[in-house]
Amino acid sequence: MVSRIYVEKKPGFDVEAQQLLHELRTILGIERLENLRLLNRYDVEGITEELFATCTPTVFSEPQSDTIYAELPEDANATVFGVEFLPGQFDQRADSASECIQLISQGERPEVRSAKIYFLEGDLTSEDVDAIKHYVINPVEAREATLEPHATLKMEFPTPDPVEVVEGFIDLDAAGLEAFIAERGLAMDLADIQFCQQYFASEKRNPTITEIKMIDTYWSDHCRHTTFETELENMQIDDEKVRAAFDQYMRMRTDLDRDAKPVSLMDMGTIGAKWLKSKGILTNLDESEEINACTVKVKVDVDGEEQDWLYLFKNETHNHPTEIEPFGGAATCVGGAIRDPLSGRSYVYQSMRVTGAADPLVPVVETLPGKLPQRKLVTTAAAGFSSYGNQIGLATGQVNELYHPGYAAKRMEIGAVVGATPAADVRRETPAPEDVVVLLGGRTGRDGIGGATGSSKAHNLESIETCGAEVQKGNAPVERKIQRLFRNSEASRMIKRCNDFGAGGVSVAIGELADSLEIDLDRVPKKYEGLDGTELAISESQERMAVALAPEDVDRFIELAHAENLEATPVAVVTDSGRVRMTWRGDTIVDVSREFLASNGAPKHMNVHVEEGGSYIPDWPGNTLAERLNAVVTDLNVASNKGLVERFDSTIGAATVLMPFGGKHQLTPSMAMAAKFPVDGETTTCSGMAWGFNPYLSEANQFDGAYLAVIESLAKLVAAGFKRENAYYSFQEYFERLREEPTRWGKPVASVLGALMAQIDTEVGSIGGKDSMSGSFEQLDVPPTLVSFATACGPVDRVTSPEFKGAGNRVLFISPAYQEDGLLPDAKGFREACDLVERLIGSGAALAVSTPGYGSYAEALFKMALGNRIGVQIDSSISPSALFEPAYGSFIVELATDADVPDFAENLEVIEAGITTAEYEFALGDESVALADLQEAWEQKLESVFPYRTFEDEEDTAQDQAAGIDPTEQEHAAVETISFEGAAPLVYCGSVAKPRVIIPVFPGNNCEYDTARAFERAGAAPTTLIVNNLTPQAVIESTKALASAIRASQIVMIPGGFSGGDEPDGSAKFITSFFRAPEVTEAVRDLLQNRDGLMLGICNGFQALVKLGLVPYGDIREMNSTCPTLTFNSIGRHQSMLVDTRVASTLSPWLSHCQVGDIHTVAVSHGEGRFVATPEMLEQLKANGQIATQYVDAAGQPSMDLAFNPNGSAWAIEGITSPDGRVFGKMGHSERSGAGLYKNVPGNLYQPIFEGGVDYFS
Repeated sequence: MVSRIYVEKKPGFDVEAQQLLHELRTILGIERLENLRLLNRYDVEGITEELFATCTPTVFSEPQSDTIYAELPEDANATVFGVEFLPGQFDQRADSASECIQLISQGERPEVRSAKIYFLEGDLTSEDVDAIKHYVINPVEAREATLEPHATLKMEFPTPDPVEVVEGFIDLDAAGLEAFIAERGLAMDLADIQFCQQYFASEKRNPTITEIKMIDTYWSDHCRHTTFETELENMQIDDEKVRAAFDQYMRMRTDLDRDAKPVSLMDMGTIGAKWLKSKGILTNLDESEEINACTVKVKVDVDGEEQDWLYLFKNETHNHPTEIEPFGGAATCVGGAIRDPLSGRSYVYQSMRVTGAADPLVPVVETLPGKLPQRKLVTTAAAGFSSYGNQIGLATGQVNELYHPGYAAKRMEIGAVVGATPAADVRRETPAPEDVVVLLGGRTGRDGIGGATGSSKAHNLESIETCGAEVQKGNAPVERKIQRLFRNSEASRMIKRCNDFGAGGVSVAIGELADSLEIDLDRVPKKYEGLDGTELAISESQERMAVALAPEDVDRFIELAHAENLEATPVAVVTDSGRVRMTWRGDTIVDVSREFLASNGAPKHMNVHVEEGGSYIPDWPGNTLAERLNAVVTDLNVASNKGLVERFDSTIGAATVLMPFGGKHQLTPSMAMAAKFPVDGETTTCSGMAWGFNPYLSEANQFDGAYLAVIESLAKLVAAGFKRENAYYSFQEYFERLREEPTRWGKPVASVLGALMAQIDTEVGSIGGKDSMSGSFEQLDVPPTLVSFATACGPVDRVTSPEFKGAGNRVLFISPAYQEDGLLPDAKGFREACDLVERLIGSGAALAVSTPGYGSYAEALFKMALGNRIGVQIDSSISPSALFEPAYGSFIVELATDADVPDFAENLEVIEAGITTAEYEFALGDESVALADLQEAWEQKLESVFPYRTFEDEEDTAQDQAAGIDPTEQEHAAVETISFEGAAPLVYCGSVAKPRVIIPVFPGNNCEYDTARAFERAGAAPTTLIVNNLTPQAVIESTKALASAIRASQIVMIPGGFSGGDEPDGSAKFITSFFRAPEVTEAVRDLLQNRDGLMLGICNGFQALVKLGLVPYGDIREMNSTCPTLTFNSIGRHQSMLVDTRVASTLSPWLSHCQVGDIHTVAVSHGEGRFVATPEMLEQLKANGQIATQYVDAAGQPSMDLAFNPNGSAWAIEGITSPDGRVFGKMGHSERSGAGLYKNVPGNLYQPIFEGGVDYFS
């Protein structure tokens, strides 16, 4: 029997519906649409009516925020339609609902299917309805759903046919082979398929279709960098700089005895590091046969002891998938970037996102046929990338989107990540015969089939309708489990070699682990039945790893994986045959020689013509300083992107050294991201990463564009306090489809040679990179793109930020000499400029450092002023035009009062250019511009796409307007400052020197490491318990284990994260389902009522406490419509920033180390933090002293302004307690604190709640 329920958010909670209504009326211009209702529909099969009724108010809905219907509501005036995921596509909402039901029933997981039902009200035409459907249904991932009831949810999976042998293949002529490529949708070309044909002819047999598809993947541009490996011939170079660089490249080949190697983009791209290494530079590379990510050896301080660690970094693009399915494509971009260093057994701890788009302000009606609207692309891709990164627990240190009309051809989506691991935990050995390959993590489905070959194809009008299976859906909680497993030294040290399941699935991930393999596809775990051998071999389903283990280690490794709630299955054995064999249903469906596979197909040759490069002269229109500054700050590539950035969690891991925005107003963008190493203990060692690229400059001149991208990335890194001598590069190339046109090939050649010369001139090498060579759509091409990432490690105390620190300080311009064109810095001068800045930072003379980029000095100075609202007076000796001319490789330094202006050398100029001022003005000579006006223009430009502010005249955000929230409502009125002084402190009967803390870790929790460390610092003994739900028996055992652990502990801590992915449609349902098990409920009651114990819940943990009733009621109880809850932020998206919170009551032992009125600066990162309660309940909480903390503004006043109250909580409430104070729940991440964090934001950054809780027991 299929049970069905419809769930609708009540008015005031229906943020999603109101936002969509606003979008459809404004973006699509359908003003006839008067109202929009959204209902979630759940169909469940395999449970009793009684269990379904139990789950209705706990799993599918919440009485406080939802209205439920057994039947579809009648609405004669509405147009009604439903939307559901395509069969086989991962649906996190349905998956989490199924898991929650299992936790309650402790039986098998039922079948669950979800859909979204739309009610459109208004006098709409059929064209209006079609336009709305087109806007909300992306055919790549979803389809219109029937409104009729389902007889069953069980899908029929016909038994797949045997794998096809391609009869007659070895006899096809050239025309037949061309037709075969087109008919089978292959990415390879005629030369490759002919090479293939020759091989199978030599084997005297026709291939299976699995073999053809596998070879197509192996030899795709995505996997084998075919374009970059093509031999370049007949080089016609019209540009003098490129000719000189090419000649120098050829001399370097001779120096390194590489003359016999083919001239190729790959050789040009990798020779720089080889040449620098031969000169005694780049001495710390970690080199091995295993290629996971760029890896260098570093020394890391761990609790005062210097240890050997490996530092890994990687950049990855997902341009094609994000273009056609922006949420899944961007989510799996960061997921894929994480997988590479993760497969190197490192813990990935920080990411950076750099993207390219066309103008998102363009009306939707101007969208190209066959394309998604740019606005939809930029917002949905941001939601996807942030959703995955936030869930896996990866701090995103920088987010930048570049705007250029060419990215309408195909979006650019880059994720760059850094990871680290103790060197002793990585063992690298060549797998030996009889070694076993274990498949770890997620199961295999149809999602992601053909992703590698798809990303290697040009994009056309049909792509969005035919490429659906290529885009994978990410499941971040599963990849998080792999991260936890690999952080376990015992497990990590068993792994001889590891490969991630990126492009090509089983065939590549396992196929690359060893030269000779027997792979049993029948052992590959499947999401569902019906997959044939080819699908099992090439599906790129996410969150899987292949590890090669010695036979004696297999059982223990699988045991450790199961302890982390991970599936692990032996699927292959290493042999000595020299062949890769795969069997399915007893038949051998792949049997090819390693030598043939590794050939990478037919050798490619191409003629190249590099045309004369153009000149880059940016035009900032205006006759006055004010007009020209306004032109700079309102340029899309300069304008504020704070509303984009703050949906990405920047503080998870309690290691963030630089916030994305600095100053007390958190408005000055950082030059680089920086984070401490993920050690178990304390460290003073951190990593930094910065990027560089200007699409307009690269479009005009590819050589200059790439050279200056490299210069810019290194200059930003040095400005952030890292040393040039410790730096490395990794490049991201993204070009148009080159076809067989020599002039198109000339563009990447000029770019790569420009980047090569920059490596030689800066004496820093590129040791990695990624290329994507399919940026074309019909007649449109992306701008020639080479993004440079520069990274280094160093001490935390050197990290420097760009916001001006005080008024009355001198401002220096440090400029290298420039070449004749005035654009490229002199090489020696740039190195000397870096060295000088490093010395100024090291001596403490540099208070703030920036480097001019896209908007030159004008942009840099303006942004330096924002964070602390400090103005700048530039000396009249500086020409106004100099502020607007490119100055890549220069630096701006705010000099400490007692520091001397340094001398300068022949290739370097140091100018005392001005002074910082208390007046918030940008002044040059006699002309001054109000920075407040410029700031408003800067903040407004992209605000309709990425809102983040409350409007000053009516505390009402752009998103509130969309959500229909009335600013005159009580929750938007002035907020009372609450001070409860009448609390008598609770006294513990007895004494426990080291209280035991149990921290349950549910699938999707990601704050357990930070939380355990905070308790250790405070003197407690924390233990984490992984809640295992792989089988019904595992659920029963986890329930018993948690109940037992609670009885043995003094404190229960529920950590933050995204349990169950914050699904189904609401946070913490996974945790509450588990805690409502009678055994766990009784253990909690015993702790609180009989044993004087304490509970703490932060973020996701607070959500669980509220939805269980533990706050404010002090007991686990049923919920009803009058109970308080935490719901979606009023802005309608995730919010991540630092906020100030004020202690309103010290009733709780957790706040015993605080005073009423204390203000702390705390990290927040959540999508559902808006505390909602009835007026009666709010008054009761206030009277009882249960309102523990409030969000406050700079003056210490509770506020409803989004800049201070990130979620719109009633009465600005951040945390509440139970009536006796034993249970404390709060949204702010007090555990995300420590030495050296958030160096660019002032405030009282340590809140001693953990000490309060621990000391209660002493």
